[in-house]
Amino acid sequence: MSHPPTETVHGTAIALGGKAALIRGASGSGKSDLALRCIAMPQLAHIPSRAELLADDQVCLLAKGGTIEASPPPTIAGKIEVRGLGIVTLPHRAAARLALVVDLVTAGDVPRYPLDATSANYLGIEVPLLRLAPFESSSPVKLILALDAA
Repeated sequence: MSHPPTETVHGTAIALGGKAALIRGASGSGKSDLALRCIAMPQLAHIPSRAELLADDQVCLLAKGGTIEASPPPTIAGKIEVRGLGIVTLPHRAAARLALVVDLVTAGDVPRYPLDATSANYLGIEVPLLRLAPFESSSPVKLILALDAA
């Protein structure tokens, strides 16, 4: 019996409804902080759901019917590192379809008008890619808007 392809990646993931965003960046680049700010945001008026934690530090990816399902490793489900507080337990979503990959970059590396669509490839499946500067005050809103549109 053949098993679907899987991969565990370094990153943090949030969910918005049934869609997930995988946030990538070097250690200490702001992945968990950006996720925490997204989760803490109130619901935007035109988006029917709020962001939820999916996974922090490691994200399990599973190819499923031409899409990718993202989920937390069982040992760290619901856990997020909050700098200055340590590991905190939050409500979390068990799984969501990977709809967006977010690379954390410096503000100068964020395209003002991203005219060319870019993507990341996991398990042979292309996923739209967004570049964000994690510590701009508008970054959580940008991420939620992009995930809603993905």
